[in-house]
Formats: sequence, structure tokens, C-alpha cells
Amino acid sequence: MDFTYPPEAEAFRAEFRSWLDEHLTDEFRGDGIGFSMEMDADRLATMRQWNRLLADARFAAISWPEEYGGRGAGTMEQVVFAEEMHRSDAPGTLNPLGLSNIAPAIIEFGTDDQRATLLPRMLRGDDIWCQGFSEPDAGSDLAGLQCRAVLDDDHFVINGQKTWNTLGHLANWCELLVRTDPDQPKHRGISCLLVDMTLPGVEVRPLVTITGEKEFNEIFFTDVRVPVSSLLGPLHDGWRVAMTTLAYERGTVANLHLSLRAKIRRLIDDAAAVGALEDPVKRQALAALYLEGELLKLVSDRAISGAIHGRAMGPEGSIAKLVWSEAEQHVGEVAGQVLGPDANTGFWGRDRVYMRALTIAGGTTQVNKNILAQRVLGLPRA
Repeated sequence: MDFTYPPEAEAFRAEFRSWLDEHLTDEFRGDGIGFSMEMDADRLATMRQWNRLLADARFAAISWPEEYGGRGAGTMEQVVFAEEMHRSDAPGTLNPLGLSNIAPAIIEFGTDDQRATLLPRMLRGDDIWCQGFSEPDAGSDLAGLQCRAVLDDDHFVINGQKTWNTLGHLANWCELLVRTDPDQPKHRGISCLLVDMTLPGVEVRPLVTITGEKEFNEIFFTDVRVPVSSLLGPLHDGWRVAMTTLAYERGTVANLHLSLRAKIRRLIDDAAAVGALEDPVKRQALAALYLEGELLKLVSDRAISGAIHGRAMGPEGSIAKLVWSEAEQHVGEVAGQVLGPDANTGFWGRDRVYMRALTIAGGTTQVNKNILAQRVLGLPRA
């Protein structure tokens, strides 16, 4: 593994850090949009203002090509960006899914009009995007989706349901996967549509999680008519568009160690504050947890090193996701062990309940284990 910061990455760090020092005020600092429905209108307006500052300085989507408002940044610049955002406690953008996942598919497969119309508004946070992929019976088996779109003259008519939709309650637009040819094998006959969420027949219903938060949504489509110009990529070839989107989603796991290691440091500090470090058993549990965080960083660094040297993201992404998911469970468990009843309220109370979702988000533990069994260990599919 060869993981070093080249001079151009450090030059970018100096530029971005200087910009953050000048523009990141307490008004903006802290949590960004997150994935909760609880954000009020005032915070949303503040976040949109921050998003526009980032976009005007070409920091909202640094990996985008320059002609679309990005910087054409390489892997190491993106690593530096994540580190500096985390260091300064800067919020992200209003489009965590749109900028990172959906935009690359629009850039690759979109028409000139789609790129010119949709990307600038996405970049500035004028529009918020969500993904309409999962369904009640098509989660990990995404190709089993049944939401239908039937061509009717110059429109598609959509009927069906999506679930586990993030940001659907705030979104203006949705990258929607639909079945347009039910007679084809399930990986074929799927198309991708860019759907205006304000159209008649679109209904968003929140799903309340175990934490009491309204984080995800169900979306119902009833005779929703979208113009044929909303088709992203070739008709019946939406699977290829979807894989482009998901490839960028899974590529972001390289930065998971930043949030995990910060959480572990917080737990160590909280444990020290209540005298738990004097207990050798609790101290050993915290030490093991610390090492898990460092392991995740090493796994992430290895994935980044491969990307720097021209190797496509392989099973390292699945390894990082698996290590992160399991370590997050251990953080909650150790919090309960070292803090006692104090871990049942506040930050740790919410975290210990929510942590189970992290074995599902971004690819389930079971799916990632199957990927590793097949691609790393060479085990048969059955």
C-alpha cells in the first residue's frame, strides 16, 4: 500500500482550509441536512445559503468536471476535502445523494438539455434529489423491482411503490428505476426516469424508525405522467444507469473511518470523565474499540491507494463497509459497558438504538459477506 499526500493535494488542503476559516461561521457549523424530517424551515434556508457558498467557490462537488462547476478533483483531493470538512465541523450540502451518486449518472448518460437544466440547480442546492430504487419486495435484489412505467404517446405513466427512500420528504426530483418491459429477464427491461416530485399522483409517506425519527419514506406513484424527455440513458437499459449510481455510492465508504474514529474518541473522553478508565476491564474494551477504528482507516487507505494507482474499487469497499458496520455495533455495546445507565439517554441513547440500521444502510452485511465470499475467497454462489 502506497498512501501519501502529493504536493497538489496539500496545496488544495491549504486553499480549502483558508476558505473554510474565512466563510465557515458558527451560523453554519454543525450538523448538515442529515437524513431526518425534523429539519425546520429556518435551518433549511441556512443550509441552502451554505450550499451556495460552497458552489460559488467550486467546493460543492469537487469531483465534478470543471465545465459543470466542479474542479475535476482526483482521489487524494477528495480525501483531503473530507478530512478538512470533518476537522472544521462543516456541514455538507443539501444534496448528499444528488451530488455524489445521481449527478455522475446524469453526466454520463444524460442529454445536453438534462445536464444544462438539472446540474446547476442541484449543485447550488436549489433542488434536492432522492433515489427511487428499493421496493417492499426489491431491496438487496434490486433487479426484482416491479414499479411500472408504460409509454403513452409522449409520456410515461408510472404506477407502483418505492420504500426506504432517503430525503424524499425534501426532494424536488427523484432518480427513479421502473420496469418498462416486463417480458424481459429481470435485469433487463428496466429504465431510469428523472421525475419531478411535485407532479400529480406522487405521494410521500414517512416511515418512523425505532428512534422515533422520520428518516425514511415510502413513495407511491399513481398514474404519474412524466415526459419521455425524462428518460435517463437508453430505454430498457436502466440497470446500467443504476450500477453507475451505486458504484459512486459504494465508493464513499473510504471516508467512513472519519466519523467512526471521532465517535470512539468521544466515548473515550466520556469514559474518562466518569472515571471508567480506572477499571482495567473497561479500559481494555475501549482499547479494542480504538483498534477497530484504526483498522478501518487502514482498510480505507488501502482502497484509496488502489484508486490512486489506477485499480478500480474492488472488494475493499465491501470490506470497509463490513468493518464499519460491525464496529458501529461495538461502539454502542462498549458505551453501555463503560457508561452504565448514562448510555441510555442523550447522544449515546439514540446511537445505541440507531446502530442496528448501519448493518443495512449502503448495502447489508449479508450482501457484503456474499461479495467477499465470491470475489475474495472464490467460493461458489451456491
